[in-house]
Amino acid sequence: MGLKILLPDELNNLIGVVVGTRPSLVKQAPVIRELRRQGTPYFLIHTGQHYSYELDRAFFNDLELPEPDVRLQGIEKCRFHGEQTAEMLKQIEKVLLTRKPRVLLVGGDANSNLAGALAARKLNLCLAHDESGLRSYTWNVPEEHNRVVIDHIADYLFVHHERAQKTLQAEGVRGRIFITGSTIGDAVAQNLQIAREKSRILGKLALQPGQYLVMTLHHEENVDYREEIANILQGAAAIGEAFQLPVVFPIHPRTRLRLEQFGLEEIHRHPWIKIVRPLGYLDFLLLVAEACLVMTDSGGLIQEAAILHVPCLTLGKYTEWTEVLEIGANLVSMNDPRLMVDYAETLRHTPRHWPDPFGQPGAARRIVESLETAFH
Repeated sequence: MGLKILLPDELNNLIGVVVGTRPSLVKQAPVIRELRRQGTPYFLIHTGQHYSYELDRAFFNDLELPEPDVRLQGIEKCRFHGEQTAEMLKQIEKVLLTRKPRVLLVGGDANSNLAGALAARKLNLCLAHDESGLRSYTWNVPEEHNRVVIDHIADYLFVHHERAQKTLQAEGVRGRIFITGSTIGDAVAQNLQIAREKSRILGKLALQPGQYLVMTLHHEENVDYREEIANILQGAAAIGEAFQLPVVFPIHPRTRLRLEQFGLEEIHRHPWIKIVRPLGYLDFLLLVAEACLVMTDSGGLIQEAAILHVPCLTLGKYTEWTEVLEIGANLVSMNDPRLMVDYAETLRHTPRHWPDPFGQPGAARRIVESLETAFH
């Protein structure tokens, strides 16, 4: 039987980049731009984990990203985490065996990233993980399993902060750790002015700057349990009523389905909840930048809000982005409707002069320069 790995002399000086979800597209867009700017050979694998137009194609258009070189097929038919991860792993491995990159870059903690990481590790490729070192210490959350596994099998670990570096060192990871900052900061810096020039979302939704809130909600631990999602919606409605301001709610397909399954469609008729379809990146970025408060369970949006100096209420019972708590930019709702109202009032009156907790722009450049060392 032949070897089941790729040998170093078989590999090309080529970087594979894995995307598959809305957050990964936003995170990796600055890296892809930097690879193109430097003329570094790369290819893009899209796993298809997010496959609706609003969560996929619209972001490619807004971010002006090239079409993926490879799109995996049939992932939308996979229902369970293991099934989905296994199918992506199988297909990514075939791509890597054909293209033979020296490096594979994954970013974040979705199943797409775990599948790519396992495929690269099994073939003995250099595996790089952007957004390493995050921990929520909630072992029942799928993203926590994924990020821990990826960190412990990666060769290059890119972290946004010294705290993440210390976490990895305490866990005894084998790979090299690089403090690069967050590529979300790059994405905001690159796209906010474009959003201000191109987006007409406030006019379309009849909103005035500072006179509305934004909510997103999609994590499994929040929306797959009736009590949790019902409490969040109750709290959000109470906040809108207390503030006498609309809560703009671009609804994730998964969340819309859960509302139907749990018989919670009445939220569509609440006078202070304004449910809209998922938005493109530029529209959404501007919507967040001009909001008086954000409520979300998205790690990417938690970062974006802090960078934009918009106070944020985390929906859920934890956040791995502890820096935002320390600077007063964020509070965790615990999915308690009464606490949500109290915390929202506190955040509404919080001065917005906190420092950017995610470092200066330039993370993508630092990541690409580090990746290129694997070619030598």
